[in-house]
Amino acid sequence: MTISSRHLEVFHAVMRSGSVTAAARALHTSQPTVSRELARLEQLIGFALFDRVGGRLRATARGLALYQEVERVQVGVAQVLARAERLARFDEGQLSVACLPALAHALLPGACRRFMSTYDGVGISIAPLESPQLEEALTAQRHDLGLVEHGRAPAGTRIQPLLAAAEVCVLPSDHALCAKAVLTPGDFAGQRFISLAPGDPYRTQVDALFGSHGVERRMALETQSAVSLCSLVQQGLGIGIINPLTARAFAGHGVEMRRLAVRIPFEVGLVLPEHRPATPLVAQFAAALAAEAGALMAGAGENDCGNSLIGTEPA
Repeated sequence: MTISSRHLEVFHAVMRSGSVTAAARALHTSQPTVSRELARLEQLIGFALFDRVGGRLRATARGLALYQEVERVQVGVAQVLARAERLARFDEGQLSVACLPALAHALLPGACRRFMSTYDGVGISIAPLESPQLEEALTAQRHDLGLVEHGRAPAGTRIQPLLAAAEVCVLPSDHALCAKAVLTPGDFAGQRFISLAPGDPYRTQVDALFGSHGVERRMALETQSAVSLCSLVQQGLGIGIINPLTARAFAGHGVEMRRLAVRIPFEVGLVLPEHRPATPLVAQFAAALAAEAGALMAGAGENDCGNSLIGTEPA
């Protein structure tokens, strides 16, 4: 037979309480049971833990030395149990999120605020990545979840729709076109235009739209990101067409947003890895994302910008 955790628990209780009777009360058991377990422990280790003096127990030198080790074990067990309780309550943990830079700016901050208001002990790592690096990282299972601006799941993942919206026009707050609620392709004729970089999928759609309507814009500036585009608009350098999330983040700060008469779809999908160990925190964070997306779309105005939320519940 070997020493069990129960033997150590009894020894620890006797040492802390100073008597078999008090140890029995602390352990919610009988005095004979404690005496029997203590005697069995001494038999197993081969030496006396206590001297019996006048009906009382006095720890031997070897008993005191062993108690120091048992105390460390008991503290360690208590720490393990406390950690398990914190994990069960989601009081700690770590989430890794990958997304396009525009979503890291306009959607994730608010979602993190919502999530951390309940789970403030959870760490969140955000990796803003451009395509195709974003899809490669998600396929490699490097992140707990990801956000993409299309409906295609990278290999090794599954995708769920988060929101469906439409691209909008952003203008300086003093621009003449702010007088219109909805802008047609013809309104952009001759206007100084700030465009996304060549090769961007939205740049391709925007150029095709104006090409099909025979509209010539003044191509003033090009930039890699919607955030940078809004900053340029803020300086009065032109107008542009971007996603409604980034536009909403800048609205009211020298930037106005207007609906387009011709819809250019903007979709955000929640990507979940198929082969990465699952954590219940993902579902909670996805709920925060959905709530934040809904709030942003409500703030943008469904009637004004043609946006709608698609609720999701990650499996």
